[in-house]
Amino acid sequence: MKRSLPPWLQASSDVARALSAGTPIVALETAVLTHGLPRPINLELAREMEALIHAGGACPATVALLEGQIHLGLSPDELERLALASDARKVNRRDLGVAVARMEHGGTTVSATMFVAHSAGVKVFVTGGIGGVHRGTAGDVSADLPELARTPVAVVCAGAKSILDLPRTLEWLETAGVPVIGWQTDEFPAFFSRTSGLRIHPRVETSAEAAGVLREHWTLGLGSGALLCVPCPEVEALPQEAVEAALERALAAAEAEGISGKALTPYLLSRMSDLTQGASLRANLALLRQNARVGAELACALVSS
Repeated sequence: MKRSLPPWLQASSDVARALSAGTPIVALETAVLTHGLPRPINLELAREMEALIHAGGACPATVALLEGQIHLGLSPDELERLALASDARKVNRRDLGVAVARMEHGGTTVSATMFVAHSAGVKVFVTGGIGGVHRGTAGDVSADLPELARTPVAVVCAGAKSILDLPRTLEWLETAGVPVIGWQTDEFPAFFSRTSGLRIHPRVETSAEAAGVLREHWTLGLGSGALLCVPCPEVEALPQEAVEAALERALAAAEAEGISGKALTPYLLSRMSDLTQGASLRANLALLRQNARVGAELACALVSS
């Protein structure tokens, strides 16, 4: 069945065909492209993720803003233009209207990408790690969490970014009724690390099993999104102790330099890459590639079932 798009959303020709045909589609965020990865690795990784989704039998739908226009799917030239833009805004749900009104370029976060994907009827979205409850006593909660509570999209991720308070993030998700599904794991992945010591349920072994859980969740009208948590590939994953040691130093540096708000996560990821001699960056790239593969499998399973 052909899905109608809201007038504010422009689909690429590939995505428009996939929407019309009802074939599998995987949404991709672009904050990782504009603010999460160094150049030219950002563009190389974005192209690779799209290729992996194509190879898995689904259509990649990269979400972004170019001159205030919200896009679902980018042409190769548009993807390069965004990757090279020095003035792109990091756009969450709250910022979408502002960025459109001011005709800005923007890389969409988890919350904004989920909103756009759902507006087009796209059920699967791939990212690296979600935002969550920040460490410390400030009570900072990422916009990703309330978006997961209200937007029925499956988010394929490597858990939450390890710079966050993972136990409190899981508690928030439980309170909000967001299923946290383990992809061949019983433990909540910690982004760069495969383990966190935090148990999750249910565990699924296949995309068909994951699709079955998601379908019943949405059939019941529960209304929330869901996480499909995929551990970082073992060959590139970092020991939890090494991540914590690097993070402590990165947090101290951020405090000394007065880094906070939206700038904090990109700063910490960059600083941790330096402190780990690039190992955390390699883990980040590996988990993004793997999530693209799993996301394509899941999208195909949802369509075929």
